[in-house]
Amino acid sequence: MSPWNGLAVDQTDKTPVYAQLERGIRSAIVAGRLTVGDQLPTVRQLAVDLRINANTVAKVYAFLERAGLLETRRGVGTFVAAHTPTPQEGALRRTELTRLVDRFLAELSHHGFHLAEVMPEIERRRQQGA
Repeated sequence: MSPWNGLAVDQTDKTPVYAQLERGIRSAIVAGRLTVGDQLPTVRQLAVDLRINANTVAKVYAFLERAGLLETRRGVGTFVAAHTPTPQEGALRRTELTRLVDRFLAELSHHGFHLAEVMPEIERRRQQGA
């Protein structure tokens, strides 16, 4: 896992690495983990952190720049661009939430917990503002 903003690439996933990275950056923007003006790591740094090819990172950055999500400032870096969320981003956010909940429920089951046991803890955390 990258130390940067929770981005990760799963080498065992059949989804191509570039698609995982694109989805991860889009999800971070949609979820608000990345906001307008936030600087992304350099292509080289993110490639090292994720243990992937720098050309893959450059390709994703360029694609997201063409999509209007990122902007590159020569000699300064790559930043989250100001944009209006699209319906596709809302759908992506819902898909990401579903994926996270599915993974959470699978982990609970793997450890022998049932949702009814966990809900009071989730509610307690929600009340604490977590």
